[in-house]
Amino acid sequence: MDVQQGAQRSSCQQSMADGNPEQVVSLRGKVCLVTGASSGIGAGTALLFARLGARLALNGRNEEKLLETARGCEEFCDQKPLLVPGDLTDEALLRGMVEQTVAHFGQLDVLVNSGGILAMGTIETTSLQDYDHVMNVNTRSLFYLTQLAVPHLSKTKGNIVNVSSVNGQRSFPGVLAYCMSKSAVDQLTRCAALELASKQVRVNAVSPGVIVTEVHRRAGLDEEQYAQFLERTQHTHALGRPGTVEEVSRTIAFLASDAASFITGVTMPVDGGRHAMCPR
Repeated sequence: MDVQQGAQRSSCQQSMADGNPEQVVSLRGKVCLVTGASSGIGAGTALLFARLGARLALNGRNEEKLLETARGCEEFCDQKPLLVPGDLTDEALLRGMVEQTVAHFGQLDVLVNSGGILAMGTIETTSLQDYDHVMNVNTRSLFYLTQLAVPHLSKTKGNIVNVSSVNGQRSFPGVLAYCMSKSAVDQLTRCAALELASKQVRVNAVSPGVIVTEVHRRAGLDEEQYAQFLERTQHTHALGRPGTVEEVSRTIAFLASDAASFITGVTMPVDGGRHAMCPR
């Protein structure tokens, strides 16, 4: 860590300790469960939440990468993150994730459903097995985790932030199951927001455009294809570039914080204007 970073960290920590009223977004003291925290948006969200004072329970499939995220969080946390590694298709893991978080910290304030996968395939090439896997990871796990978390979030008047995608709002060929799964996430967000409003539990989502992570390479793009994919964002995104993990995680932190206390049922685009564009 260089001197400037150290000064920024010290300033951030002092600001939180002093309860600086200018710090609009704070998660100090809140217990936050983040899935998909071993990489990408989930990892970036965990690190930012740590800086904002959250107590963290982290899930991810890659234990080694999850430990890296946890070590980064420990620089800012008074309390070590609770790690609950495993696959989101495992129902017993999901139950244990919520139970362990509440047993360890005594409460649950925020659930961030960031875990997900991208899979290529059309209506002609997507097998039922591939379809089921995408839907199980991207949609079914969110449904079940939300169900499990609600009794605890009701006690704290907490909230949920789902990570969706512009693919849930706009149609793209070649990623059919993924688009369907994210459309379902958007509808889950809105319906659950209405159903849980009487309990003062807020439910929102972020809808990223192209964000620089490993997800596209994992889905099968080679380096040349990925470079071309990023280059096309000059035309497919109004701001003319892909987004960063930090830009998405800051929006998640806002929605998770009391700064968004009157916002629920929203799927917020973080996509450089892509959702508003039409081909010409």
